[in-house]
Amino acid sequence: MAGTAVLGRVTWRAAKAVAVHDETATARTLALAICDWPGHVAGQHVDVRLTAPDGYSAVRSYSIASAPSSDGRIEITVERLPNGEVSPYLTQEVVVGDELELRGPIGGWFVWRSVQTEPIQLVAGGSGIVPLMAMIRSRRSAGSSAPFRLLYSVREPETVFYRDELQALSNQGDSVVISYVYTRVTPKDWPRPAGRIDAPLIGTGTWPSTLRPTSYVCGTTSFVEHATDLLIAAGHDRERIRTERFGATGERK
Repeated sequence: MAGTAVLGRVTWRAAKAVAVHDETATARTLALAICDWPGHVAGQHVDVRLTAPDGYSAVRSYSIASAPSSDGRIEITVERLPNGEVSPYLTQEVVVGDELELRGPIGGWFVWRSVQTEPIQLVAGGSGIVPLMAMIRSRRSAGSSAPFRLLYSVREPETVFYRDELQALSNQGDSVVISYVYTRVTPKDWPRPAGRIDAPLIGTGTWPSTLRPTSYVCGTTSFVEHATDLLIAAGHDRERIRTERFGATGERK
């Protein structure tokens, strides 16, 4: 099963870019068609390898943004890092028709499956929204009625990934409840000043601990530790909080 894939059991595959589009000024989504793709579970990731003419290669891991499908395609969303070896190429150079090397799917713990019916709390910091978006999309494609909430922390409105799709979800009353946190610049007339997620926001922007939700927290290490501590302080069971961390360079931990 894709949900139990581990690194030692997956091989490198050829992937072709079939569509690309920008999410923000520094982030791009790539749709990839993959040879013999075995399928994935929302929350899993892939390794992407680039090899230079002199033989030097660099490998980076990226979360899958798309819901599971049977057409052999996935989407990844990559944020460009100023000194990155791989992300500048993926966000600025790749065009439709280009081929990449890809290994995956990888991961079996930080995943959401359509058989889960309990309330789900998603907490994202910046590009940490990517695997959580796969969960949101998987919920929709599976026709699940599991109640979802998303608490999404970003620097400013222009850095929101999947802006139009999230707005459409917000307009559907029975879909996903979305709350934003802006850490540097807020929209005009926003009711809350710019700042980090704090205890009052956890109290109003997440499921009550009494509902025993499963929480998925994704972002930088410092963000994940801060958000997890707040959830635990609010009464959430540590065993029901799943985390995915990214270092300062954007690499997965």
